[in-house]
Amino acid sequence: MQEQYRTPAREGVHETEINRSRFLCAIAPVADEREAQEFVARVRREHPTATHNCFAYVIGADASVQKASDDGEPGGTAGVPMLQMLLRRETRYVAAVVTRYYGGVKLGAGGLIRAYGGVVGEALDALGTVTRQRFRLATVTVDHQRAGKLENDLRATGRAVRDVRYADAVTIGIGLPDADVDAFRAWLADATAGTATFELGGEAYGDV
Repeated sequence: MQEQYRTPAREGVHETEINRSRFLCAIAPVADEREAQEFVARVRREHPTATHNCFAYVIGADASVQKASDDGEPGGTAGVPMLQMLLRRETRYVAAVVTRYYGGVKLGAGGLIRAYGGVVGEALDALGTVTRQRFRLATVTVDHQRAGKLENDLRATGRAVRDVRYADAVTIGIGLPDADVDAFRAWLADATAGTATFELGGEAYGDV
């Protein structure tokens, strides 16, 4: 399973001009394929007179969903190089649409491939990316007396505290890198004099 991936820090648009053609690359972080398709449709509605609105998106930490469209450009000269750039940069949960307004000068197949792939790379550089790391979800259960100090200690040591629930006891949901699980068990036993329970759950991704 993928240990980490990058995703766009925010939605935005980067524009460049190549041989009088305008290329506008809109990029957005998306949660699933439906969001990606909605983003593509929205950008197309914003540019109804454009010569082409080509797109590529990658969904899943392991890039399990990959789609691309040349939208009328010669086959393999637009969507595929866009997709390849997203994959080369290890970006996931991302959608990119490159809108082209033709400026009267043909670029040729090689020029188109460089232009479409290049503007996606430039857009990622301009907008920035965030890295998401794979975590094991875990639950710590502790008595009320120790809960406040334990929560403070967890945050002070940089642990990813995801939620805190109060009932007969206090349960604290955290995220841990796989490699830290054994060391955390030992730290927790020491910090709570062995009174806390620790239960491993599933997996998730969080900001590094």
